[in-house]
Amino acid sequence: MIRYQITDGTAALDPERWFARLRNDVDFIQIREPELAARDLADLVRRAIEVSSCPILVNDRIDIALACGAAGAHLRSGGVSPRIVKRLENLIVSVACHNLDEVRSAEGADYAILAPVFKPLSKSDSREPLGIANLQRLVRVSSVPVIALGGITEANTTACIEAGAAGVAGITLFGR
Repeated sequence: MIRYQITDGTAALDPERWFARLRNDVDFIQIREPELAARDLADLVRRAIEVSSCPILVNDRIDIALACGAAGAHLRSGGVSPRIVKRLENLIVSVACHNLDEVRSAEGADYAILAPVFKPLSKSDSREPLGIANLQRLVRVSSVPVIALGGITEANTTACIEAGAAGVAGITLFGR
């Protein structure tokens, strides 16, 4: 089972506390810090690579992932094709997916991060949760491994894996 930690967007508020929450018992860490300027994000990514034993993926900033030597990038749904990114460099690529069309367009990525499976715990989301039945349906049509995101807890992780998810992702789940 893949365990995929996503950062909570608070690195600028208390960097030392933020770094202390990075996990070494996960398979990937996605740095999602949308409020940081490019230079600050690059500094944060470089430092995270130094202190973590896990592959670091940079949220929606392929340029910073490449410049810093990160393991990969996480792409927004509807953005650049994962196939194009994979042609640029040998990066790990995950892509955000929220519905059938987006799952189909994730072809070429290493992982489809499907959300929200349940009501998110770390932020508000106006989208209706997909639920386990839709997770199972979308896993079956996906050409890449699907990782469940959104409201994932220790209590519902097993249901996601039983539905066919390759793993789980979360901010709160791995947030110490």
